Amino acid sequence: MKSTTSRTVSAASLALALGAAVAISAAPLMTAQAAENEKCFGVSLKGKNDCAAGAGTTCAGTAKMDYQGNSWKYVPTGTCTKTASPTSPTGYGQLEAFKEKA
Repeated sequence: MKSTTSRTVSAASLALALGAAVAISAAPLMTAQAAENEKCFGVSLKGKNDCAAGAGTTCAGTAKMDYQGNSWKYVPTGTCTKTASPTSPTGYGQLEAFKEKA
């Protein structure tokens, strides 16, 4: 009985160690993505946002309309404010959430 418990504990420890190693090795990739991209509000299509879509939503894929002002999509750094957004006050994507124009 004791040897079964020891194996279970060892297997769980190994799984935790492997999970931590994967998370640590993925961190530089996420940082690189963030450096190459920026969050751009008001450019995603309905259900195609990367994250944030206002109160009552969970995250990715929850935009309720095209060009929703409080949902964002990653775009290459420097291109957000040059990307068309018909609901934006400026007509282009924004680096912060905005209220859609009528």
